[in-house]
Amino acid sequence: MLAGPADAAAGLVVHGADAVDRAAPAPVREALVARDVPARLAAKDPTLWGPGAEAGAKVRLGWVDTHRRSRELLPQLAELTEELADLDHVVLAGMGGSALAPEVIARTLGRPLTVLDTTDPGQVRAALADRLHRTVVVISSKSGSTVETDSLRRAYWHAFLDAGMTEAEAARHFVAVTDPGSPLAATATEMGVVTIPADPDVGGRYSALTAFGLVPSALAGVAVADLLDDADALAASLGRDRDNPGLALGVALGAAATTGRGTVALASDGTGVDGLGDWAEQLLAESTGKGGGGILPVVVESPDAPGATGPDILTVSYGGALAPGVAPGAGTADVAVNGPLGAHFLAWEYAAATAAVVLGVDPFDQPDVAESKEHTARILATGPATETPSFTEGAVEAYAPPGAPGDLAGVLRWLLDGLADDGYLAVAAYLDRRADAAVAGLRPLLARAARRPVTFGWGPRCLHSTGQYHHGGPQVGGYLQVTGAVTDDLPVPGRPYTFGELQAAQAAGDRAALAGRGRPVLRLHLAERAAGIAQLLDAAGRTRTGR
Repeated sequence: MLAGPADAAAGLVVHGADAVDRAAPAPVREALVARDVPARLAAKDPTLWGPGAEAGAKVRLGWVDTHRRSRELLPQLAELTEELADLDHVVLAGMGGSALAPEVIARTLGRPLTVLDTTDPGQVRAALADRLHRTVVVISSKSGSTVETDSLRRAYWHAFLDAGMTEAEAARHFVAVTDPGSPLAATATEMGVVTIPADPDVGGRYSALTAFGLVPSALAGVAVADLLDDADALAASLGRDRDNPGLALGVALGAAATTGRGTVALASDGTGVDGLGDWAEQLLAESTGKGGGGILPVVVESPDAPGATGPDILTVSYGGALAPGVAPGAGTADVAVNGPLGAHFLAWEYAAATAAVVLGVDPFDQPDVAESKEHTARILATGPATETPSFTEGAVEAYAPPGAPGDLAGVLRWLLDGLADDGYLAVAAYLDRRADAAVAGLRPLLARAARRPVTFGWGPRCLHSTGQYHHGGPQVGGYLQVTGAVTDDLPVPGRPYTFGELQAAQAAGDRAALAGRGRPVLRLHLAERAAGIAQLLDAAGRTRTGR
């Protein structure tokens, strides 16, 4: 049980932050208060992160009060939800910040929402076959040019027309969410699709309480006004030096990261907030992971899971509001955050921006994200390079660096043994996160063997999430990429490639970006997915390191 003072406001409570700050050589909260950071951030002061970040911050601080502007959307959302009441299968086609928050909202509040943030042809094909005539597709992209989102739009448009709909009928099955004036806005106008503009002064990972989070959630049946109410109630605390949960959390993150605890393990405490770690993972990785430093977020299964604790790890649990007088009992968590979901979003955004002040980085740019995209575009244009497996074991083909062992358990052990004392392993699975979900079991198995942090992400969504940290943060990672054979590919209408080819190019582009930094990358390709996953889990369970 966490003890000591807590910061609380509007039902959101942060326990344990003061203890983390006290362990630092110099109190972080005291230093921030001396600079008037809480009030300046609440007032959207763009100078907080230095001259180099000022221009970008001026147009990216709208998240501080976007929950108030978002109320203007509520009448339109109510009308749209009523008009589309017969379309009860809501599909969200988006990546990163356009998809992660609404998935958390729907999961936490128990509303059905199909999140399609993939290029895996099997997963896309399954979604297309599910209640097509009752489907409304929310196409979400801030830039309006995201290749995955555009490909999914094309696939659904083609499917609706193939099902016998006219173009006008097909258009009714779409809602577009994008920034005003984006390429998607123009495309949606050409298609005759309803477009709901996003807040242009809010970046993607800070957009939970904008149209990106609210439109799909409202169509799925969520009372989104409650989320805005939660955030609005918390907003009054943002300028305070105490009883400011966002500040407390930011202090804990910053103090830990500057005193040798740059890894943050994110775990649900089981009290009703489901999946927030996946959203916070992108928020922290993209906001801080650059210039060779940053906070490494690791989503773990529980506060006591393998890799969730250690001398260089800050364990943070999250959950719903607790009954009066009930203290959090989140196992071995150092910090516990409990409260209503809308308040969570605003507090974590404030905390990420505060931690960036402590670390001296710009929380609103993502300078290394484009690299993998550029490699992907080149591979799609020129074709993939010919590769020969280092070895094949059962249903698994291994593509390993020279000198690696020639067996599955051995090559995994080699990869883990190569991690430095401050290193981590990142697992990226370019697979179907529904049909191939079991592969996520690699994370705790490898973390137990490595005794180092191990992250797990689904490709290509991880490129829009932790990719910035992997490419721009400390270059101490090892990388395991899992790909799979495609048995039933799917064309991307109007493009000279298929979903399977796009997925393979994205995986290859990611590998190229990592290899260009001199990092060890092991690819394990599943010639038969189910059998290969079973092999991987077995091999990982038998893997031990010399640590």
